[in-house]
Amino acid sequence: MKFIWKYLKPYKKYIFTNLISALGFILIQIGIPTLLAMGINNHFMNNDKSYVIKLGLGMIVISIIGLIALIVLAYSTNKLVVDLVRDIRNDLFRKTQSLSKDEYDELGISRLITNVSSDAYTIMQFLIMVLRTGIMAPMMFITSLVMIFSKSTSLGLITLLAIPVMLITMYFINKVTKPLSEKQQEGLDGINLQIRESLSGLRMIRGFNNEDFMADRFDKVSQNYANLSKKMFQTVAFVSPIFTLIFTTVIVVVMHVGSRQVQSGVLEYGTLVAFIEYVFHALMSFLMLAVVLMMYPRTSVAVSRIEEVMDIEPSIQSKKTGVKSTNTQGYVEFENVCFAYSDSAEKSVLKNISFTAKPGETVAFIGSTGSGKSTLMKLIPRLVDVTEGRILVDGVDIRDYDLGYLRSKMGYVPQKSTLFSGTIKENILFGNSKATDEEIDRAVDIAQAKEFISSKEEGYERMLSEGGTNLSGGQRQRLCIARALIRDVPMYIFDDSFSALDYKTDSILRKRLKKEVKNATMFIVAQRISTVVDADKILVLNEGEIVGVGTHKELLKSNEIYYQIASSQLTEEELNI
Repeated sequence: MKFIWKYLKPYKKYIFTNLISALGFILIQIGIPTLLAMGINNHFMNNDKSYVIKLGLGMIVISIIGLIALIVLAYSTNKLVVDLVRDIRNDLFRKTQSLSKDEYDELGISRLITNVSSDAYTIMQFLIMVLRTGIMAPMMFITSLVMIFSKSTSLGLITLLAIPVMLITMYFINKVTKPLSEKQQEGLDGINLQIRESLSGLRMIRGFNNEDFMADRFDKVSQNYANLSKKMFQTVAFVSPIFTLIFTTVIVVVMHVGSRQVQSGVLEYGTLVAFIEYVFHALMSFLMLAVVLMMYPRTSVAVSRIEEVMDIEPSIQSKKTGVKSTNTQGYVEFENVCFAYSDSAEKSVLKNISFTAKPGETVAFIGSTGSGKSTLMKLIPRLVDVTEGRILVDGVDIRDYDLGYLRSKMGYVPQKSTLFSGTIKENILFGNSKATDEEIDRAVDIAQAKEFISSKEEGYERMLSEGGTNLSGGQRQRLCIARALIRDVPMYIFDDSFSALDYKTDSILRKRLKKEVKNATMFIVAQRISTVVDADKILVLNEGEIVGVGTHKELLKSNEIYYQIASSQLTEEELNI
């Protein structure tokens, strides 16, 4: 496996330690029966006490060496495997962070979780077996065969006859288990998907009283996985009785033929005793090797699934010679931008979008649900890429930027308020890890989050649950806004980020933004007219196209769609102002 070997290379010293340790352990398995055979053949020198003591001390020394070797083998194996799987998981996690929306949609979040957890764990189990027994077994097998043939060629040939039978058994078992392993991992993806959906949508499930329905859905997926696992384990279960039968048959034949050779004087009794030990070790080492080989199909599936992710070339990535500095800050221009979610999509989500924005200007976007407002916002930081046209930020096409530098110019508040488990302070510092306490206080004050943070004794050290679910929607939005403001950047994107705020808080917050970040370019997506009313420029979107541009007053007079939205939210008096 080239993939695993790539990760093994940095740990060559541990592999070498494993080889030496395995040789030391083999010394026990072969050395003790050899010494015992010498003693029996020599009749223990007619009960010579000094000879017996000498022989016993030799066995003790060999046992101590073997025990030390076994301890070193266990340590080096565990150290190597744990570090190697950690490296795989780290690289896999970094890779998932670089994937775009299209790649996530194609692979599925549940699949990626299985890759990092279950698939990586499967590789770990396989490597432990390989490094503990996979290296030792061939060495033990070869050493045992050498000792067998050095004592009796005829008995050695009897032992070798068992090998083809064991190989054929392993071949057929592996042939059956590989497709089962693929289906089993896919079944695990399904289980992860059901768990994610059930936990994230728990309130919805309870609200519609559909707990039993979801339980039935999970039961079907779980039962499918259980059935596949049963087939897998039942197939593998044949190995033990088949190999036991082969072992027993070989031992019986060896004892029968060997006893005849002892009677005829061809073989000594002590040698036969040692020979039986050699045969046992030879066959047992082959069985250990068989176990490793039987684990291979499942590991091969796990590796191929991880490789598939690692080999993906992200559709959105930094240009190698990307721009990392500009002379201006905060200028944005859309030139005939079109966007479709995939190359095969029949209909574009955005069509021929063109507008400009400059420092100190607030550009707002309004329109019906599905008009493309949020998608348009995702284009600026290259969360998705334009299909046609181009976007210029400070005179440079965003595709020509170093991606990290481009995004460092922006404070982005997405439509969905996303917080992480940890303290409030940790979540705010996610926007700028080097921010001072004064900068945190300023961002929180502008975002109107100071009051609810200080209302609790823990303050900034208050722990948030996963996703910030122990806060209200408005509180989550204000923390997300504070996280963006702490960056102190030339551009801010607020994608429907005021929707959970009451009208008073919304108004105060926008006034503070206008005052405190007056030199920054601000993009605001909103459903409420009150949120965009003070914008320098309002773009009205309808079915992915700009159907109106102007101030609030201008659009009330000139744009029917904007007037309809406004009339549904404002009083007659407010419309006529």
